[in-house]
Amino acid sequence: MNYVQLEKLGEGTYATVYKGRSRLTNEIVALKDIHLDAEEGTPSTAIREISLMKELRHTNVVRLHDVIHTESKLMLVFEFMELDLKRYMDVHGNRGALDPATVRSFMFQLLKGTAFCHENRVLHRDLKPQNLLINKRGELKLGDFGLARAFGIPVNTFSNEVVTLWYRAPDVLLGSRTYSTSIDVWSAGCIMAEMISGVPIFRGRDNNDQLNQIIRILGTPDENTIKRILSDSPEIQYRPLARMPKVPFQTLYPKVHPLAIDLLEKLLTFDPSQRISADEALRHPYFTTSAAIAQPYSTGSQPSTPSGYPNSEQQQQQPTAQSDRPAVLTQTRAA
Repeated sequence: MNYVQLEKLGEGTYATVYKGRSRLTNEIVALKDIHLDAEEGTPSTAIREISLMKELRHTNVVRLHDVIHTESKLMLVFEFMELDLKRYMDVHGNRGALDPATVRSFMFQLLKGTAFCHENRVLHRDLKPQNLLINKRGELKLGDFGLARAFGIPVNTFSNEVVTLWYRAPDVLLGSRTYSTSIDVWSAGCIMAEMISGVPIFRGRDNNDQLNQIIRILGTPDENTIKRILSDSPEIQYRPLARMPKVPFQTLYPKVHPLAIDLLEKLLTFDPSQRISADEALRHPYFTTSAAIAQPYSTGSQPSTPSGYPNSEQQQQQPTAQSDRPAVLTQTRAA
């Protein structure tokens, strides 16, 4: 092998990641050693990641340099990135919260990478701080495309077992299986709120609670919106939701510039058909008006953590697979 393993960086269910060095160029790289199962063979997540990342070449998407595949080993060689966004916030943030200029820079880069993926008909489907990588030059890049999918016209029917719980769009929580690019936009909005405050904005314990946390802030959507979202899921029977008023984001984050709040509102729109696209978000005045970064955030802009809810240190333990149906819905049995 043309690469030397230097140190272990992390380990997950499907792979172990090492810092490495090229024997040929001395370049520092990240080596993702895929766990191969004797019976199952190569994990589908690895196959998806390889096939998509060979095609995605963009400044804000982590670069796949090489694939090493032998009878007993599958290793992906990526450009090396020093930190992920979660770690960056822990190290450089004020109790996790980042300064306005950094939030704007990282959001612009996140949306650039996301828009590029969407232009190339790819859904990332697992955007979260741990999957956004940052190098020493302050460049942010999308990583971990193991749950990503190509999409086409008409919109494909997908599994709703996607996206780490705290970053999962309400339409996915409700059971929609014909979601599209809007689910990545929702995740980007959750990430923006987390960079502003230092804590995740919606911190549910399970699917039901996650949906309830969203409604507690966004308010109860109208009945037609819910029925439209569920139109592709006849096994889900609609029941009316408890009426809850909307809580303005400016109330949650009083120190934040109105332009940042306006973008956040558009990213975190309950109805996916009304949610802003990544490309539209890049043209928002938040990114073109210098006043948007004039006001420093403070820890006072952090919404309080409800008693009994997970804290940010537990974030990595949140499930990716969908658990219970929301309490407001009933799943009917097929005949």
